[in-house]
Amino acid sequence: MLREKIFVTRRIPEKGLDMIRKEYTMDIWTGDMPPTPDELKKGAADAAGILSLLTDRIDSAVMDAAGSSLKVISNYAVGYDNIDIPEATQRGIAVGNTPGVLTEATADHTCGLLMAAARRVAEGDRQVRAGGWYTWEPMGLLGADIHGAVLGLVGFGRIGQAMARRGAGFGMKVLYSDPEYMSKEPVPGNAAAASLEKVLAESDFISIHVPLTDQTRQLFNRTFFIK
Repeated sequence: MLREKIFVTRRIPEKGLDMIRKEYTMDIWTGDMPPTPDELKKGAADAAGILSLLTDRIDSAVMDAAGSSLKVISNYAVGYDNIDIPEATQRGIAVGNTPGVLTEATADHTCGLLMAAARRVAEGDRQVRAGGWYTWEPMGLLGADIHGAVLGLVGFGRIGQAMARRGAGFGMKVLYSDPEYMSKEPVPGNAAAASLEKVLAESDFISIHVPLTDQTRQLFNRTFFIK
């Protein structure tokens, strides 16, 4: 009996690939760059499933190339903006994603970037590598304190709340703006709700954790930075 084909648009950790290999024939795009639209269509031909990344536009053309055999599109990401959901729904194709798996990792990375910017880590690294550092200077590469600073969070979903916990751990005051957050549970990191204007006016650091929608597009624009 012929096994159904799964098209994987980029190499992922072997643990995930092994799960597919046990049940299906697998076709993996192994290029360093994302597959082009034509390469996506070629790989999707006669596939029962597509395991895609955010860099892959899975539209009607790709679904047409797969044909009636296509049953599921699974996104190796939390978001799914790259998939034409209405088209998949119309065709009866199930669409999946991986929500929650990168919440803590994303907050870790965000916190690392915040600290690196505050303490001018990248700037100091470039200076040392260029041979520009000779001795310790009391005024050299002074950064900004994180302890005691105000962390403003725009968006208070899973990642925003994870950032609030990290901010509290560093002794920061945490403000958040998110009209969608209605939970009555204890707020992580003792964060305080505030208007967007208050968050922008009082924060020493601002971390953005909102989805890209018509309401949030260009929220942080020229007007914001002038303020």
